[in-house]
Amino acid sequence: MCSTCGCGQPDHDHEHEPEPGAEREHRHELGVERDHELGLAHDHGAGHEHGGEHERTILKVGRAILAENDRFAAYNRGWFDARGVRCVNLVGAPGSGKTTLLERLIPALKERGLAAMVVEGDQVTDNDARRIERAGAHAVQITTGKACHLDAHQVGHAAQALDPAKGTILFVENVGNLVCPTEFDLGEAERVVVLSCVEGSDKPAKYAPIFESATAVVLSKTDLLPYVDFDLAECRRLIAGLNAKARIFELSARSGEGLVPFADWIARV
Repeated sequence: MCSTCGCGQPDHDHEHEPEPGAEREHRHELGVERDHELGLAHDHGAGHEHGGEHERTILKVGRAILAENDRFAAYNRGWFDARGVRCVNLVGAPGSGKTTLLERLIPALKERGLAAMVVEGDQVTDNDARRIERAGAHAVQITTGKACHLDAHQVGHAAQALDPAKGTILFVENVGNLVCPTEFDLGEAERVVVLSCVEGSDKPAKYAPIFESATAVVLSKTDLLPYVDFDLAECRRLIAGLNAKARIFELSARSGEGLVPFADWIARV
């Protein structure tokens, strides 16, 4: 979990209200520097003890990071609600198909009369933001450097830069990772985990917390099922055992098969 992985949060001492009438470009790149010198808090079980004060300090810092993030997440949630904007946090491993899914989903939502905007999170490059814009949606790119997740403070600033209108669905494509984004509430209304059929059907068991926190799970790249060793029934069983309330969608963004039910669900949520 990211409270123990060493990812620090920068100090924030500035206002969070957008400036009315401020001119902006539709695509921005927000660079973020991180402090990775907090150390690792960990538990090896019985067998030895750590030198107390240092470990307690690290644990307190970890709790403070999450508490600060939760404060920004609550601010974001109120900001989204006041504007009538629904935020969807899209999480998944690198290569799971998150960006391709958005490329197909954006026009599908447009056909349903809904506008989409995207906050893109990557350690480097704005490649995905450019892809999203070519698909027809405005995007903000957040480059995180060595950091392994997006936090609520970053997303809040990106959302204000995009300035979404009422009724917009704001997607946050998180940094590719099935671990660190788990603990970081962004103020989202929905958390969707994307798991591709080339990753292995045991992933829900190995990365249980992210699946436990999901609103929905997309099993992507189903067009590759004939060519890979992926037990679809077992994967669904594992997900249901962890989170009976999570909706499960099987789809291929490449072929479009299964996209309609997911687009309909996004349009209704």
